[in-house]
Amino acid sequence: MAQVTLYTRQNDKTLAQLERDGRIINRRLFVRLHFGDCADLFLESYDWFAAEAAKRVPRPADVELPIWCSISRENCLKPIEGTVVYVLEVPQEQVIYFDEAKWDYVLNRIYLPEGPEDAAAYKADLQKKGFSDGFQFFQGRYAGKYPEETQRIRESWKRVFTIDHWGIFNVCGNLWEIRREWVKRIVHPGEAI
Repeated sequence: MAQVTLYTRQNDKTLAQLERDGRIINRRLFVRLHFGDCADLFLESYDWFAAEAAKRVPRPADVELPIWCSISRENCLKPIEGTVVYVLEVPQEQVIYFDEAKWDYVLNRIYLPEGPEDAAAYKADLQKKGFSDGFQFFQGRYAGKYPEETQRIRESWKRVFTIDHWGIFNVCGNLWEIRREWVKRIVHPGEAI
């Protein structure tokens, strides 16, 4: 079984969860606490991602959302006060790889093109249909009025799981859980990863 190394910065309260439960999982409540007033927007995107990710790697029944991880030490968020970084050795089949650069399309609720030609074709199609842009189908003047366009955008988001270029700054690997036996090192603020 192939193993991969992942890195993830988490709230230091997860240390107690790891000790108590033997694993760390992510919950919607944690996203609400972390993002505050913006949480609903993030949760809508995270819920979509979780449903699609579960089609790729089975989700444990008690897990709500995946845990974001970096595939490289260089691109991992460094530990700051109130956080730690977990250095993990994980079975490769547990990792949900995706292109973080494409994730911005999901967060912004816009069409994720396959490439430059598709982007140009999409823009031309919108103009032909009389739409000024593709930003207003989820919120704004087009919201709720054009379900076929909303569905077209949602379908395009699946491309977030297609990695066109493998690089440490665009590829992330999410996990449904962090198991105690996967933790190889815990890095505290002030320590090098």
